[in-house]
Amino acid sequence: MARVLVLTGDAAEELDSMYPVFRLREGGHEAVVAAPTTRPVKLVVHDFEPGWDAYTEKPGHQLPVDLAFGDVRPEDYDALVIPGGRAPEYIRTDADVARIVRHFFDRGLPVGTICHGPQVPAALGLLRGRTTAGFPPLRTDLEQAGATFVDGPDVVDGAMVSCRGWPDLPEWSRAFMQVLEKASVAP
Repeated sequence: MARVLVLTGDAAEELDSMYPVFRLREGGHEAVVAAPTTRPVKLVVHDFEPGWDAYTEKPGHQLPVDLAFGDVRPEDYDALVIPGGRAPEYIRTDADVARIVRHFFDRGLPVGTICHGPQVPAALGLLRGRTTAGFPPLRTDLEQAGATFVDGPDVVDGAMVSCRGWPDLPEWSRAFMQVLEKASVAP
């Protein structure tokens, strides 16, 4: 069983956040949710409606939080997931988030990003030379951060697994679970 840290905050996309938490738990892993504080985060639902050029946003469920970013000891976890939505926009500037995310990248541990999730490692310079997916309008931002952008549902670069958004979650989850299980059996 792996311990997987999920970094999120208010305005994270509901499916991007809850689906991985439930899938990890279903797979026998421990999913631990961290946010700026320990109060439940308010999730949002992003949808694609006819006549709109961009996605729409509606209030979603609340997601219980296990611990605040400042209390995270990254060495206690085997993998990291960063869901999308608007939360990555602001959590990427948090010093504790930087400390946590660098830990996983520096050690080559599994990292999953969904939709806007790659904004966090991109802001830290951790996508330079890497291949990633993300919400397609982020392509320029991710390429400016030194990444090669792939418009795909389950892009695997070493121990990093990324996707475009919630419609890709079945493919992303299969790929992430494979990377996680491979890392769990490695010496």
